[in-house]
Amino acid sequence: MHELTPLARFGGLVASGLRDVTSDPAALESSGFWAVCADFEGRLVCARFADVRSEQVPPPVSGAWRGPAPEDWESSLDEHAYVAGVRRIREHIAAGEVYQANLCRVLSAPLPDPRADVDALTALLARGNPAPYAGTIRLPGHGVEIATASPELFLSRDGRTVASGPIKGTGRTEEDLLEKDHAENVMIVDLVRNDLGRVCATGSVEVPDLCVVEKHPGLVHLVSTVRGRLADGAGWPELLGAAFPPGSVTGAPKSSALRIIEALETSPRGPYCGAVGWVDADRGTAGLAVGIRTFWIDRTGPEPLLRFGTGAGITWGSDPRREWAETELKASRLLAVASGVHEETGRTA
Repeated sequence: MHELTPLARFGGLVASGLRDVTSDPAALESSGFWAVCADFEGRLVCARFADVRSEQVPPPVSGAWRGPAPEDWESSLDEHAYVAGVRRIREHIAAGEVYQANLCRVLSAPLPDPRADVDALTALLARGNPAPYAGTIRLPGHGVEIATASPELFLSRDGRTVASGPIKGTGRTEEDLLEKDHAENVMIVDLVRNDLGRVCATGSVEVPDLCVVEKHPGLVHLVSTVRGRLADGAGWPELLGAAFPPGSVTGAPKSSALRIIEALETSPRGPYCGAVGWVDADRGTAGLAVGIRTFWIDRTGPEPLLRFGTGAGITWGSDPRREWAETELKASRLLAVASGVHEETGRTA
């Protein structure tokens, strides 16, 4: 095993001096600064750090990150399987079982350097694909090595006020966004309202922003905001229990979508589509991103692998080939950065 020390980096802060690690979300109500990673399948890792200081992501150091060759990436679902999956979801929609479901695939490639450091990858992402909820969690002894360039807020918290910023609708430009994208966004906003409504005070859940166009490197998104005030007695265990996994990367109704996802996807999502972020228990603040545009190192096999997930929301109005193309669009720029070829391909990715 490599000798990198535990570290977390979010929003201009870097945390070091690991104190303890737990899977109990109630610990997030105690004290201290926590880095939080929740796999889509439910594994939760909460790491409390002793020291937190202001520090921007340093510039990339030449040679510090050696990524996979662009041709080495393999997908858990190839184009044929993905298109077939989209058609199957449309059959479920026609049968009235689900209104929308996210179909995702996980890309994997061997890492040329077994001592690879996700924090070095973070430096490349900060330059090549800056994102509002970018961050790093490096816990080598606990199987967590994540670098995220997530554009999507899963949950923020300020005292008793909580908010979520679901993304639905992606295109290269605003002109690419379809009526289907707006309808899908509204559908997921309703789902998130219901999720938060389970743990928020009656009448406190509101939607201050609906279908706002946000520009990100190489693409645009439709983003909404859902906000509420936690009910008395509700804390992190109840909030995560009500809202996880994020509605924007599951579907509606969530229970039906999860069942369909499990049947169609051939690889666990892991941190992808889970939650990655921080909780400052002393100040009662937090920012958890949806684990999209996220890389993680998997060292469970004979050689370390770099993994990355991509997907699309499927509705009755989905064109299977267009949905595959959306997953390619979401991945292209990030894979170029991780493979070290962003300068050559990033301008058009």
